[in-house]
Amino acid sequence: MKQVRPKKNLGQHFLTDLSIAKRIADTVDACPDIPVLEVGPGMGVMTQYLVEKPRPFKVVEIDRESVDYLNEHFPKLRENILGEDFLRMDLRKVFDGQQFVLTGNYPYDISSQIFFKMLDNRDLIPCCTGMIQREVALRMASQPGNKQYGILSVLIQAWYDVEYLFTVEPGVFNPPPKVQSAVIRMTRNSVQHLGCNEELFKRVVKTTFNQRRKMLRVSLKQMLPADSSFFNDQASMLTKRPEQLTIPEFVELTNRIEKKLCASTIT
Repeated sequence: MKQVRPKKNLGQHFLTDLSIAKRIADTVDACPDIPVLEVGPGMGVMTQYLVEKPRPFKVVEIDRESVDYLNEHFPKLRENILGEDFLRMDLRKVFDGQQFVLTGNYPYDISSQIFFKMLDNRDLIPCCTGMIQREVALRMASQPGNKQYGILSVLIQAWYDVEYLFTVEPGVFNPPPKVQSAVIRMTRNSVQHLGCNEELFKRVVKTTFNQRRKMLRVSLKQMLPADSSFFNDQASMLTKRPEQLTIPEFVELTNRIEKKLCASTIT
């Protein structure tokens, strides 16, 4: 069977360097003894190394041409090739409710959606590794005070420890992307509960970073009734911009906003 043609609409950039493919595949070894799910294997450049590891392994691929290629070239994997859309899958059914490592050479245009789905299934995914656009990787691993620190940084680091492992240059892909790539690893931290309303926490983070150049007292006005007492009480925190806040400070801010919202509802 001929090789799979990379499809622009699927964001396919096939890795061609076998040594890098093996390095990425080996990142799953940091979380041993549980199954692995590879997203978007394409022609199996990482798959060939992952399938040899002594643990249950499945791949999910939305591209029909790639599925056919994998079935032909990885016959012993045939029953574990899922021709589905990862973003629409019920992840609890993949390994019958068992935890697993998520990995892959993720399409640039949906990598953030993949990680948001990971967050929604964090009890199932203690470890996630793989390759993404370098700019996104820097945002995910960034700390407060850096210009890359943003929504992804806060929401992911609230639940995972993020490691930026190494950079990958465009020339090792077919077709070469216009940007650099990077390999990351996220390992579930010990946090079980943030200590605040988690949906409100996400709303606060997104609201403030959507106006990241403004002080919090300005960006948060759209979330609260016109009441200057809240902003007076929070003067020291609300004069900051969102990239200056740590995750515990976002939690504290969320709790105080919820308290104010509840008070305004009662009155």
